[in-house]
Amino acid sequence: MQILSAENAKVFSENIWKENPIFRQILGICSCLAVTNLVFNTMIMCAGLIFATVMSNLLVSALRNYIAGRIRMIAQVVLIAVSVTVVDLLLKAFLYDVSKQLGAYVGLIITNCIVMGRAEVFAMKNSPWPSFWDGLGAGIGYSIVLLIIAIPREILGFGTLMGYPIMSQDWISWNIMIMPPGAFFMLGILIWIVNSTGKKVGHDEK
Repeated sequence: MQILSAENAKVFSENIWKENPIFRQILGICSCLAVTNLVFNTMIMCAGLIFATVMSNLLVSALRNYIAGRIRMIAQVVLIAVSVTVVDLLLKAFLYDVSKQLGAYVGLIITNCIVMGRAEVFAMKNSPWPSFWDGLGAGIGYSIVLLIIAIPREILGFGTLMGYPIMSQDWISWNIMIMPPGAFFMLGILIWIVNSTGKKVGHDEK
């Protein structure tokens, strides 16, 4: 078995760009509003979400033949909750201060549309190995969006990057960037740029 076959590579890459759910369906934006004003916190949330997406996809795929159709959504939530609980416990054990800052948003990964969507749409219909790459691609694609939003928000909102000052002492912080409207603003610009580029590419291909 190839580690990354052509089919799995396509599944992986499409979730990062072409079928990125934030760009295409505006899903899972709760984290965009909650944790993207600091890059370090965003990176921790991204790592947790990637782990949860990959592990839940693997668990759902491995058990898909034993899950009755009428209870599949309940079973998926339980399996996702197991993965998220592991993330939450690890954060509390090794990064307690960050865990306090992220608060309830770590637990909300359980109901993240992206995690649940990949479990329902892909993992329930495919074997574990392709499901692993699907979950990894979806998690990385989501993380890229969060980091693109987080970097300018921290720079403009705090004058820092990863907690280190990078702006001059005369810098006047943009308070709106620290608040949820700043995340909406950055997300809107990013989606507009990506979708505009996609339309141009599609037009050229035709």
